[in-house]
Amino acid sequence: MDPTGEPDPSEQTGLVLHPQTPRSLRVHDSALHATRELLHEGGLAAATIDAIAGRSGVSKATLYKHWPSRIAIAAEAFGRDMAQAVPASDTGTTVGDLRDQVRRTSAFYASPEGTVFRELVAACVVDAGGAAYFRAYFLAARRRSWERMWARGVERGDVRADVDADTATDLLFGPLLFRLMTGHRPLSDEGADAITDAALHGLLPAT
Repeated sequence: MDPTGEPDPSEQTGLVLHPQTPRSLRVHDSALHATRELLHEGGLAAATIDAIAGRSGVSKATLYKHWPSRIAIAAEAFGRDMAQAVPASDTGTTVGDLRDQVRRTSAFYASPEGTVFRELVAACVVDAGGAAYFRAYFLAARRRSWERMWARGVERGDVRADVDADTATDLLFGPLLFRLMTGHRPLSDEGADAITDAALHGLLPAT
């Protein structure tokens, strides 16, 4: 548990535990800083082990002591920067909060950072080690934020208490990820609102 009360990603399974010496932390931070720069400049393809080692001054052997793969390094670097990229909404109503969050998430996916996000999602399908870092450093913080928002709605009595936060999150944000990965529809405010309305009010006619 970190000082803010949030779970420490290093406590999660699937992550390499590295020594917490000052030198080790400097090496870790140098590699992450170099990776962030490479991701910004050329996306995931630019963040190769050779490129990270060359820019950070950290040997490839040392990199592999800290992470299982380059995807894991990229996932942690991206996650540390972007986990709070979509600020929590507090519009005064749960419907307003959810509509705002879906819109903001859609805009994030449509941004240059969304392109890196898409590349990481695709890479993590075949890189289990990288996927663990992606869940720990990016998805976990986002989902905790959505869980708090859903719990607030349950307390207000304006969402169904028998629907858990994970299910609600997947229904609302899963379609955006599908559009991001397939490109079959644009990511727009109008599309985000249509998804929110369908998720909240259902697909069947009122009876």
